[in-house]
Amino acid sequence: MKFKIVLILFLCISFSCSKEVVKESQYLILEEKDRATLKDEILEDRFVNLLPKLMDQSNIDMWLLISREYNEDPVLKTMLPATWLNARRRTILVFYRNKEKNTLERLAVARYDIGKSIKSAWDKEKEPNQWAALSEIIKERNPEKIGINFSKHFPLADGLVKTGYDELKENLPAELSAKLVSAEKLAVAWIETRTEKELALFRDLVKITHDIIDETFSEKAIIPGETTTEDLVWYLRQKVTDLGLETWFHPTIDIQRNNEIFKSHIASFSKGKEEQIIRKGDLLHCDFGITYIGLNTDCQQHAYVLKEDENEVPYFLKEAFKKGNRVQDILTSTMKSGKTGNQILSESLSKARKEGLKPSIYTHPLGKYGHSAGTTIGMWDSQGGVPFKGDYPLQKNTAYAIELNTTVTIKEWNKDIRIMLEEAGFFGDDVFEYVNERQTAIKPIKTE
Repeated sequence: MKFKIVLILFLCISFSCSKEVVKESQYLILEEKDRATLKDEILEDRFVNLLPKLMDQSNIDMWLLISREYNEDPVLKTMLPATWLNARRRTILVFYRNKEKNTLERLAVARYDIGKSIKSAWDKEKEPNQWAALSEIIKERNPEKIGINFSKHFPLADGLVKTGYDELKENLPAELSAKLVSAEKLAVAWIETRTEKELALFRDLVKITHDIIDETFSEKAIIPGETTTEDLVWYLRQKVTDLGLETWFHPTIDIQRNNEIFKSHIASFSKGKEEQIIRKGDLLHCDFGITYIGLNTDCQQHAYVLKEDENEVPYFLKEAFKKGNRVQDILTSTMKSGKTGNQILSESLSKARKEGLKPSIYTHPLGKYGHSAGTTIGMWDSQGGVPFKGDYPLQKNTAYAIELNTTVTIKEWNKDIRIMLEEAGFFGDDVFEYVNERQTAIKPIKTE
């Protein structure tokens, strides 16, 4: 199906960017050149104003990131400038923090500068061996701790491959090799921490996500009796492509209705959804996220297709939805810096159950990656706590997909349903806020 774009969205951010728009679109999306400028501004700001603090907090004064082309460390990928889509050959980054001088050197043991933020420190004509050049750089600075990216429990902090580790060890003298430590804490902090510039962009990105869902859950995209759930899935995918954006996962659309059995959690969370024709009286649910300028969104919302004799969503569904919002409120009010994800999960579930709710919470970090680094607050199949990731404490200036559901008995349908919600949230200075509001009512879809 082909539909005209009618939504108008202005992406206005508080720092320099162009107001050029992608042709044939009424969404204000930056042209590629301006996206690159913005991406590099954000990256430079993170290097200058964030990284020194994170290195001090993690007690690491030298951080090595070692990658090869097309097999990049996930952390290193977030440090590449807009014109570097991949690492080149073997790319080695060195960050050296001198607290006494309050300096942070950013060096590349590579043939090229890494954009404008990281300067090449290797002259291959003088020293052909890249590892020897790295060793000399380390010797000259004599750091106390050399952080490298290996981690048993955080995949995004485990980017150093075996060959890189082996060659590093082979080429470092024993006294330097003894200083190698895991940079897990630093890597996770780099990935999870959001800056003011990023948050400004993130707010607009979430707004775009919401508006795309609004258009998809409308009479513009849905003809009851004809449109299928797969039609809407590909409507979302095509919309993202037409806007010059990307998605980090394949979206899903599913249906709950009064004459079908209540699905198990496994069926509900399966990405292999059975295609269904949308009918009037259906409760629709989507799971959808987009990627733009190094950030990712993740959103789940509900809509209801009104019957001929209905002008609004039935009262019993409205009341069910309020229970989903209540579980959100309980969870977000429990989020305090220093608490672990498992503590937050346990307290939230306990409080919700005492109120007679039937919750399931599976909230994850969100930002540089869709399923990002940081504390995990439950998983749909781990409601008793998540080992290791759930033991990590909640940090300030971090973002999360507030993802959860609550099971509600609908007497009018003689069955249970799930209100499944997911919204981007930001945890600042011990204060939680939604990045761009949240859904507080089921969207009514009025069709012919």
